[in-house]
Amino acid sequence: MVELLRTNDLVLISFIEALLAGAGIECFVADQYMSAVEGSLGFLPRRILVAEREMTRARQVLRDAGLEEELKRDEREARRRPAFQRG
Repeated sequence: MVELLRTNDLVLISFIEALLAGAGIECFVADQYMSAVEGSLGFLPRRILVAEREMTRARQVLRDAGLEEELKRDEREARRRPAFQRG
């Protein structure tokens, strides 16, 4: 699986999960239980993962739903992460 998006916004995560499910694309939300480790402060983003073969279609589903800016924001943030943290 590969990272589609990384965010702290729980509502956005839920929305994306519903969009992908509606399109028949399975996803996995990684790091959702890390909040227990961090003390439920919400500073560790959750990652939405999809199968590599579904990445193009998943990105299109998000664009069609008007979430292109979320994808762009995540791409900008990814470039700032150290190489070992990039998906």
